[in-house]
Amino acid sequence: MKDTLLHDFFLGFVRIHILYHASHGPVFGLELMEELSRHGYHIGPGTLYPILHGLEAKAFLKSEKRPVSGKMRRYYNITAHGLKALREGREKSNELVQEIIKES
Repeated sequence: MKDTLLHDFFLGFVRIHILYHASHGPVFGLELMEELSRHGYHIGPGTLYPILHGLEAKAFLKSEKRPVSGKMRRYYNITAHGLKALREGREKSNELVQEIIKES
């Protein structure tokens, strides 16, 4: 139970990271895995792509395929719905951080 809760907790952070980076321009899977790794989230394609597909299914992201070096690469862009979710996530994260800092 504890590991599942912690796993879900960190996947929430991963989703916010994805929305944040997509808010600055189109992103793709490998780029996101490398960026997330720099923040200590070492996730593979079996975790990342279901998250991306889920965010797209919920209209937080939209994707398009573009040719890159003879292959098709899927790029993800944030939607208006995703921007709203990112703003709300930022507000809730800031509120939580302030409470944690105050308790220290």
